[in-house]
Amino acid sequence: MTHGHASREGASTALLTDRYELTMVDAALRDGTADRRCVFELFGRRLSAGRRFGVVAGTGRLLSLIRDFRFADEELRFLRDEKVVDAATLDFLEGYRFTGSITGYREGELYFPGSPILTIEGTFAEAVVLETLALSVLNHDSAIATAAARMSVAAGDRPLAEMGSRRAAEGSAVAAARAAYIVGFAATSNLEAGRRWGIPTMGTAAHSWTLLHDTEEDAFRAQIEALGVGTTLLVDTYDIRRGVETAVRIAGPGLGGVRIDSGDLPTVAAEVRAQLDELGATGTRITVTSDLDEYAIAALAASPVDSYGVGTSVVTGSGTPTAGMVYKLVARQGDAGWVGVAKASTDKGSKGGRKAAFRTLDDGTATSELIVVSDGFEALDTGASHPRARPLQVPLVTDGAPDAAFEGTDGVEAARAHHARVREELPVRALALSRSDPAIPTVYADAE
Repeated sequence: MTHGHASREGASTALLTDRYELTMVDAALRDGTADRRCVFELFGRRLSAGRRFGVVAGTGRLLSLIRDFRFADEELRFLRDEKVVDAATLDFLEGYRFTGSITGYREGELYFPGSPILTIEGTFAEAVVLETLALSVLNHDSAIATAAARMSVAAGDRPLAEMGSRRAAEGSAVAAARAAYIVGFAATSNLEAGRRWGIPTMGTAAHSWTLLHDTEEDAFRAQIEALGVGTTLLVDTYDIRRGVETAVRIAGPGLGGVRIDSGDLPTVAAEVRAQLDELGATGTRITVTSDLDEYAIAALAASPVDSYGVGTSVVTGSGTPTAGMVYKLVARQGDAGWVGVAKASTDKGSKGGRKAAFRTLDDGTATSELIVVSDGFEALDTGASHPRARPLQVPLVTDGAPDAAFEGTDGVEAARAHHARVREELPVRALALSRSDPAIPTVYADAE
């Protein structure tokens, strides 16, 4: 499969950042700290909205964006005209290339409070400027993936389709479709997501198609002539019972499916199933699409529904549109070696030091997020073997080169497969939709 990129070929991503990233570089070049070796960490202090687990998403997109993080003439001209930085810093940015390393959780992996999702190592100047880009990608995509995973859990074996493009910014819509697919959605309505990331696409007709024609029968007949009897007909433009009768009369008992987009869905689905069976269309599938979220999907578990289409809730993180992750300096090189550093604020504190993360397991079920901390991080082995524990971090960028295996359509499929595997490790209590503490505790341990 091809390795599609998240940004237009050759387009710089360097100004997808906050001004203060560059003013810090400017000041660091002046006082001589720009080349000081540093370790930054991207993590979440807590899980949003009382959720029991989070899902890492956006990693493959981020790696592609880092490839294009270059300050070309157009970007440098803007910075000069706006007097953002001085001439010496412009010279530095002209030659900017991230030459450090990034390790982190695989895309599709679960995370918990304090999980070191990304660890970025390099000079201060080259690592700090990636902060805004990394946070904007992972905060958005992980929020979508976390919400979509809960919907996938609620849906069980019934397929889900993402169809929220009209409720999001155009770029966010594509990213949301990708994140939802990674955690178990089967398809998307967004064609660009299909082209760019290899996600199966779906969709037939909206209410406007029925309203365009003189009668519902004319609309159904024309759709069947174009798409065949295996198509899905939208039956709730006027009267649902009459729509179902017309659909089966036109298509015959081999009609592929009907879609319901309004009404009290459990009641309506039961009535439509009974009517379809009475008409001999026992194999006709029922898809529902009316403002669904994980709670509405769970409420339909006992209803005769075959698949779901989810729009607004999935692309907005089901009420939590950001994962709340932060990007903090946790270690820097001092005169006598490495020093762990951390913000000491009461409610926004962080834990300094280089970290290695492991998921402890008991008979295949996750029991804790074990984070081993070291001030002198050079001796810390993130791939070390621990009894009944799975290492969580892998190399993502080595000497400035992103690992192409995590990018493009291949990366999406790998993330989807990885998520399906690791979700099986969750304890049963993690699958509940009610607000609660994280499903497993985060446990810190000092490196030996």
